[in-house]
Amino acid sequence: MAKSPEPDAMLCFNLYAASHAFTRYYKRMLAPLGLTYPQYLVMLRLHEQDGLHVGSLARDLCLETNTLSPLLKRIEALGLVRRARSAEDERRVDLFLTDKGRGVAARCAEIPWKIVAELGLELPVVAEYSQMLVDLRTRLAEQDQSLKKAQKEGGQAS
Repeated sequence: MAKSPEPDAMLCFNLYAASHAFTRYYKRMLAPLGLTYPQYLVMLRLHEQDGLHVGSLARDLCLETNTLSPLLKRIEALGLVRRARSAEDERRVDLFLTDKGRGVAARCAEIPWKIVAELGLELPVVAEYSQMLVDLRTRLAEQDQSLKKAQKEGGQAS
């Protein structure tokens, strides 16, 4: 029987633990803004490109729309964003930063640079690690799609 690996030697554990550590770290920085980490991601994305539609934002942030919708309602209640039906397609809801939201979003955009400085990280290393994680995420998504396709085809063969 093969020996079980120690959690510290497992990529999935280290990603999990690092994610929790980052969430705790961000919590301290986001508390003055009154935002959760997922709300912060929304504000960052809208700071980059205001007027995104909900579906696009969900895809960009790897969130389901049923997870994103209540989150957006809370941000809207804070007066940071407004939702509007698209003029081009009334089924689509677009998101826009309010004046207050633009100020908060600008403060959100400063946070990653503060973290890099506080942790003494080097930008090329951050970029390299980020790319490695994007590649891993892509591989996992491709594997997930392959499994779903195989399950669907297997279900049709019965």
